[in-house]
Amino acid sequence: MATSFNDQFDQHGAWRREFALRLKLLSEWLKDHDLLDSAVEERLRRLEGQMRSDKVMVAFVAEFSRGKSELINAIFFAGYKRRIMPASAGRTTMCPTELGYDAEVPPCLRLLPIETRLHPQPLMEWRAVPEKWARLDLDVNDPAQLAQAFEKVSEVRRVTKDEAKALGFWHEEAPEDNPMVGADGLVEVPKWRHALINIAHPLLKQGLVILDTPGLNAIGAEPELTVNLIPQAHAVVFILAADTGVTKSDLAIWREHLIAEDADADSRLVVLNKIDTMWDSLSTPAQVQAQIDRQRATTAEILGLQQDQVIPVSGQKGLVAKVNNDPELLAASRLPILEQALAQGVMGQRQNILRSAVGSNISELRTEATRVLGIRRRDLAEQMVELKGLRGKNTSVIKHMRARIEQEQADFDASGAKIHAVRSVHLKLLRDVFNLLGTQTMKSEMGELTTALRQPGIKLGVRKAYAATFNRLREGLRKAEKTSSEIQNMLTGTFRQLNAEYGFSLQAPREPDLARYERDLDLVERSHNQYLGVSNALRLAQPEFADRLVRALATRLRVIYESALGEVELWNKSAAAQLDAQLRERRRNFGRRIEAIERIQQAASGLDDRIAEIESQEHALDMLDAKLAELTSHLTATPMAAKAANAQSALKTA
Repeated sequence: MATSFNDQFDQHGAWRREFALRLKLLSEWLKDHDLLDSAVEERLRRLEGQMRSDKVMVAFVAEFSRGKSELINAIFFAGYKRRIMPASAGRTTMCPTELGYDAEVPPCLRLLPIETRLHPQPLMEWRAVPEKWARLDLDVNDPAQLAQAFEKVSEVRRVTKDEAKALGFWHEEAPEDNPMVGADGLVEVPKWRHALINIAHPLLKQGLVILDTPGLNAIGAEPELTVNLIPQAHAVVFILAADTGVTKSDLAIWREHLIAEDADADSRLVVLNKIDTMWDSLSTPAQVQAQIDRQRATTAEILGLQQDQVIPVSGQKGLVAKVNNDPELLAASRLPILEQALAQGVMGQRQNILRSAVGSNISELRTEATRVLGIRRRDLAEQMVELKGLRGKNTSVIKHMRARIEQEQADFDASGAKIHAVRSVHLKLLRDVFNLLGTQTMKSEMGELTTALRQPGIKLGVRKAYAATFNRLREGLRKAEKTSSEIQNMLTGTFRQLNAEYGFSLQAPREPDLARYERDLDLVERSHNQYLGVSNALRLAQPEFADRLVRALATRLRVIYESALGEVELWNKSAAAQLDAQLRERRRNFGRRIEAIERIQQAASGLDDRIAEIESQEHALDMLDAKLAELTSHLTATPMAAKAANAQSALKTA
């Protein structure tokens, strides 16, 4: 039997929790054996944080009255044995709604008033101002109370045409898209700009985020939704009505907001919902199936998709079937087919990304820890050669040996000035990289773009302004990449010299891959270019709307630049920590060598005892090396369904 999305997400959550536990226990093991330098610790901390907080966002996008909320109920909330999201006839979800879980926040529904669109702050900033949101506490054990509370996302208010225009819902130049004017001269607009629902649903607790979006008018009026949230969703489910197929407004949403050349094929699914409206007692099952197949083929052709990306479903019948435990109706609704497509596309894609990140990081972590063990093994070997060479030697030879070790130590300490000079040059170049990727650079670029977009009239040159901005951003990244390469070359040469002079085993860490952030810029530019078409020219002519678009862009760019800076910082920390670790081990080695000479001078039996100790330490290092390989291989090859308890018991024996 195929695994449903819910089941596969449960398995994904179990895998993440197990992995985070293994990382934590590995960290403790490394610390216990003095193998945890600052770079390794930072790498482990980031990996553990990524595993524990990893989110998977599924965005449901549709024009009004396509059965979107009912489909969400059927896939995610059927366990409540009733509707949770409002799904009555007509318009239901009037504002973008995010469902997720934050353990720091009590179960609640937070609603941002629509009037905040009159202010310049982007949605991301409003999230940090909780007092501006209307809040309603939720009782997760009371399905009726939940359903009643969620009705608030359907609330509207009536405003004048001027107010609707200021809020982005009325355009004189496009009357066909405007809401209907009532007898009182007022028009209906959403009461809320955005809704955040925080509940401890099992899937949400494991990192699922559901984004429920309203129709075209509401999507187009909120740039941050269009250019940030939807493009970053790991899967987008676009819902059509099976009886109508692709309407003009459906096609507008698809072309303006959902087409993505770079998107993984499995991450874009189209649902032909409400196939139960085609179930006709006057038609045979074969005739009904033929109608559905024709509609599916036509939809795929219009949207430029493969037919298997268009899935016929009845969300309403699927919900009824789950509530009533009716397997025959559930199969007829075809809901399990959609769930399986989501499971394979979203979860498979997400796990591949996480496993790839994990594999490269664990490999580098193991290399760094193995290098420390190698230094210790080499130092022990040097001591062993020295000590065996002292067998049968008189007191004067031993004194001479001690003097030689002390002279080596003095020479080594004097080398600190050279190492400090290398670090100074390294940090100077690094500051150049930080400036190129810093907040000030991005603020300057956003300021220039805002100035260009504030020019009066319809922005026929808006694409040119955006292209110029992204070209400058890319050029800045390339300069940062070039400087990083210079630093890498300098590190490689310096480490080679230090290895030759002092017998170190330094190796320059892997250079940060800044080219991938340039690819991220390309993706962001494409998502914005989709939004800069003729259909939005009238909106872009409004300075306040153009400002909102730039602020949405800045929010997304900030994430990219902070990630790039984080990678550069980790690279720098890895290089510094590696050098610090070898300096520390060398100083310890001098101390151990002098201590051994002292013991030999004090007792005739000291030499053989010390040689036996070193042999024992060499054996212990071999065991540590084997254990390190075992623990890290568990992290890169753990089956998803393995129990976390196995990890704990394995490490307790270490």
